[in-house]
Amino acid sequence: MSAAPSRSTEAAASNLAASDQAAWNRVLTLHVFVERQLAQVLQRRHGVGLSEYRALAELSKSAAGEWRMQELADRIGLGQSSVTRLVARLDALGLARRDLCPDDKRGVYAVITDEGRQLHIAASATYAEALSSALNTAGADQGLARLVQAIRSAT
Repeated sequence: MSAAPSRSTEAAASNLAASDQAAWNRVLTLHVFVERQLAQVLQRRHGVGLSEYRALAELSKSAAGEWRMQELADRIGLGQSSVTRLVARLDALGLARRDLCPDDKRGVYAVITDEGRQLHIAASATYAEALSSALNTAGADQGLARLVQAIRSAT
């Protein structure tokens, strides 16, 4: 038979939960701010959104310049239907195309084009600059300064 938790144990757990929630809210605030800055700069300078940029970045990392659609979805944090629409947008822009797997006709790949590689290279510098700028701006906020410092010291 176990003893009921003491009030001090319950209070400590409640304080920890509140602290965790406050910390998570700061992470979300920083995430939303940085994502918005990145999306605006990439759209303005290169005509692509943040998801398109991330897809091109992942495709560029692949030795063959391609990923199965589900693998790409997993790598950029989107669902299967969202990545299908994303690759359709990239295809319309000439930055990527869809290809069937030669061994498994049900398998569909997203394949980066030469134009997609060129845009990714150009946009990578913009992304890095915008990320640093957004973190600098967020780091000036007292509520986010420690979080930005922790992120930068984690690398």
